[in-house]
Amino acid sequence: MPPSILTADNHSDVLTARMAPLTNVAGHAKRTLEPARPVGGLGKLLMDRCGAAVLLLLLAPLFLLVMLLIRRDGGAALFRHQRLGANGRMFPCLKFRTMVSDADKMLEHLLANDLAAAAEWHATQKLRRDPRVTNMGQFLRKTSLDELPQLINVLKGDMSLVGPRPIVGAEIARYGSKIHQYYRARPGLTGLWQVSGRSDTSYVQRVELDVRYVATWTFWGDIVIVLKTIPAVLLHKGAI
Repeated sequence: MPPSILTADNHSDVLTARMAPLTNVAGHAKRTLEPARPVGGLGKLLMDRCGAAVLLLLLAPLFLLVMLLIRRDGGAALFRHQRLGANGRMFPCLKFRTMVSDADKMLEHLLANDLAAAAEWHATQKLRRDPRVTNMGQFLRKTSLDELPQLINVLKGDMSLVGPRPIVGAEIARYGSKIHQYYRARPGLTGLWQVSGRSDTSYVQRVELDVRYVATWTFWGDIVIVLKTIPAVLLHKGAI
């Protein structure tokens, strides 16, 4: 009998996958790898989608107003950035645009000429005084309204209402072997890191909070995080 063949879409799927039954392809036995189901399973997914649908309907007027205000400078209202989701799959994460149109070039120039900014970026992947951010963008970030479009990602199933915040590929190395824990959950609109200081914490602390969330997940825990998010947003805790 020919040997079984393991296949997966990418390396991260292999790390978080489970065996599927043998299938016969052109007379050969073939075993595929099914991506592991994110924490919370179907129940959490249904709760996320229902919650996102309700919030999008309730917040539609605010959503449209913010879009009109952002577009006054002639640029797009929404910004799409590839982020890592459950099982390491990439997805286009949505945000309201808070930066100037040539933000990438401006960042490259800044990091090449400002050692303090380069050190801060290397440590946290953020800048407290980011010259790329527009005046409207500063308001959106301070109030966390820039993340409102991620409700669409939640509705599509790419994200969850609660979970680790989505990261980019360059941040995988910061998680080390603990990246497998991150892959076990859909990224969240809010999460344990969001209510634990956010940008006031170190990246090492952020990773530990993500690992703790996945290891101790419960429905009640998600509800508590959502309730804690409200004062955290209103008081601008850790917002930059």
